[in-house]
Amino acid sequence: MHVKHDRSFWTRINLLVVGLSAVVSALMVAAAPCAPAQTLTALHSFTGGSDGGNPAAGLTVDAAGNFYGTTPSGGAGYGTVFKLSPSRSGWVLSPLYSFAGPPDGATPVARVVFGPDHTLYGTTEYGGEQATSCGNQGCGTVFNLKPMPAACKTSVCPWDETILRRFSTGGWFPESELTFDSQGNLYGTTNRSAGAGDGGGGCDPCGDVFELVPSNGGWTEEDIYVFGGFQLGETGGFPVGGVIFARDGNLYGTASNYGCEYGTLFQLTYNGSKWTQTVLHSFCGGTDGANPVSSLIMDDAGNMYGATPGAYPGYGSVRGSAFMLTPSNGGWNYSLIHNFPEYGGGPAGSLVMDTAGNLYGTTVTGGGNPYGNCSTYGCGTIFKLSPASGDWTYTELYDFTGGDDGGAPYSNLIIDAAGNLYGTASIGGQSGKGVVFEFTP
Repeated sequence: MHVKHDRSFWTRINLLVVGLSAVVSALMVAAAPCAPAQTLTALHSFTGGSDGGNPAAGLTVDAAGNFYGTTPSGGAGYGTVFKLSPSRSGWVLSPLYSFAGPPDGATPVARVVFGPDHTLYGTTEYGGEQATSCGNQGCGTVFNLKPMPAACKTSVCPWDETILRRFSTGGWFPESELTFDSQGNLYGTTNRSAGAGDGGGGCDPCGDVFELVPSNGGWTEEDIYVFGGFQLGETGGFPVGGVIFARDGNLYGTASNYGCEYGTLFQLTYNGSKWTQTVLHSFCGGTDGANPVSSLIMDDAGNMYGATPGAYPGYGSVRGSAFMLTPSNGGWNYSLIHNFPEYGGGPAGSLVMDTAGNLYGTTVTGGGNPYGNCSTYGCGTIFKLSPASGDWTYTELYDFTGGDDGGAPYSNLIIDAAGNLYGTASIGGQSGKGVVFEFTP
């Protein structure tokens, strides 16, 4: 039985965040939560103003230790890109760009990444061109941010934005972070697309993988693969996460839906003229998890790791998971690492691995919930998975309260040289609009 999910993952996320934010704001007044554990520090508490609000993605770090991130709300009302820098007195947040809505971008839900030119690249889910396919909110954009050419003489130094692509035909609603190849070409995914899936037949538009190629001072976009949903060989559909290159030169990614109902892991191989897809694993609603929405990561041995949040309450009853893909005889073997206990309580962000081979991540819900700030599902966790004798040991490192420490983290984590973890939480903080945090295991 195939179940069609009408809402995109991030649409459901936005509804959950709005609901949790309202509950948190009301209960923060009624009862101040206990101080969080001493190992977690909120480096910045968002206000929903010029600094942005409700971050839905993790951070990117530069060589100087500055953090960069996005928020889908705040600024001029359409989201922001920010820089967070260490100083003698703590951390200072600088708004780099405030999106203005169509024809500019709107609602960035993925993190920004550095390109070969050391400037920032990212996507906005909405904004850009308004078209029949996507309505007045716009079909989404790919953008580049770089410092202004003239030296900045004020404390707030906005960066200069260039729109590389305004989506309208082909794919739209990009929700993924971007990936560069060795030639400087950009790759990402869109959550919706028009026309037939690859191989012919119908698609109830299921998304695509796109490539942007630098060309004569601009960029040329091509949809290199269009998902066919369940109608065309269980290919999957509605990708949210991005794609990564493996050492074999192929692209790998996740589709959040279809396949065997709950999404797929896929490989794209270029044969000299076109990209062809191979489904590596199809999620069927068992213990393997459901609805993968984050990008995969790869270790030095060539193994890949990923996670699924599971089906959120109201959309199913499948728990989330962490998994591993191991090369085997020219193919890949899927193995389960861990099942998370709450429905929809698995990771929405990518995992990260330390030098000892331990995996770290966040969960949107779950964990202790002593003050009821996050309804009945918990405010989210930070966790660790450690390899041991062919198995993996799960350790819950931190339970968010939804108070000053934040809650509902959709974030990937970053590890510094000292083993500290950094990320974002989408709600909580002093204004209920989320935080950037540091966690010391």
